[in-house]
Amino acid sequence: MIKRLPLGKLSFDILERLLEKYPGVPDERLIVGPKVGEDAAIIDFSDRYLVAKTDPITFAMDEIGWYAVHINANDVAIRGAKPRWFQSAILLPDGGATEGLAEEIFGQISRACRELGVTIVGGHTEITYALDRPIVVGSMLGEVEKGKLVTTSGAKPGDDILLTKGIVIEGTAIIAREKQEDLRKRGYDEDFIRRCMDYLTEPGISVVKDALLANHFHIHAMHDPTEGGLATGLYEMARASGVGMFIYGDEIDLLPDSKTLCAEFGLIPLGTITSGSLILAADPENGQRVLEAYANSGIKASVIGRVEEKSFGMKILKDGRMDDLKWSEQDEITRIFE
Repeated sequence: MIKRLPLGKLSFDILERLLEKYPGVPDERLIVGPKVGEDAAIIDFSDRYLVAKTDPITFAMDEIGWYAVHINANDVAIRGAKPRWFQSAILLPDGGATEGLAEEIFGQISRACRELGVTIVGGHTEITYALDRPIVVGSMLGEVEKGKLVTTSGAKPGDDILLTKGIVIEGTAIIAREKQEDLRKRGYDEDFIRRCMDYLTEPGISVVKDALLANHFHIHAMHDPTEGGLATGLYEMARASGVGMFIYGDEIDLLPDSKTLCAEFGLIPLGTITSGSLILAADPENGQRVLEAYANSGIKASVIGRVEEKSFGMKILKDGRMDDLKWSEQDEITRIFE
């Protein structure tokens, strides 16, 4: 009997096997290619690096075009690169596609690109069989000076682990936007629902500013945790870097609205989609400089852990209790769509 795969990211073990088995044609200009935990490809363009990222938007329908631009821009920025060029494949559902829907998504993409100073360079649009909602697959290109490149795989034992803003930012917005009527029936007022919906922009799912500001200092690694939440994002950085981590669970900021929605729908916050959060690894001295720069720029951030040797494993200390850090490729947000 064929075993069906669950919703969410492909298993890291399966993905790693497939990447090794089907590598394509080698190219010496490919500096960082497909690898579990790495967020974007890096290609040598003589005096600088081209950074390339592709990511779909599948969980959210409201503001899907806006999402697609910012989610892809995040993964370019955490390489230290300025997002510059965007294209997308827009798949509209057969039976539900209208000219108005297409124009709405095009407008969302344009608005997001203008916010970031990004040029739209092309793409593809079609009405697709067997879809029940639109899907936008975005592709962002950026460039970075060679001396400013940052990877996910650079974390070193002894580094501090920093987190910006808090967790479940994107998850809060998705729940509020996808479950508006359900929340009203459960007794939540309009002010609460609107505030949670607005988490898209405040605190906001973009980490472009956070990443580019941090890159003024000597950062060993950056990562943009998305599906699977903070726990999976930390695991991805640790796996890519070949290290362990000791996480200070009590220092992880979970905003009250996010805590309320996770509890209401039975979601584990550490495993819930969290675009808008940025993980950084830096030696303690440079980490402190980053925190000071963030404070001066109005970006909330804190130290949430320490990078350890790989043999240490992935541990979290919370409420005085030490446990293994649990993570999953399947995001908790999938529960609200079941």
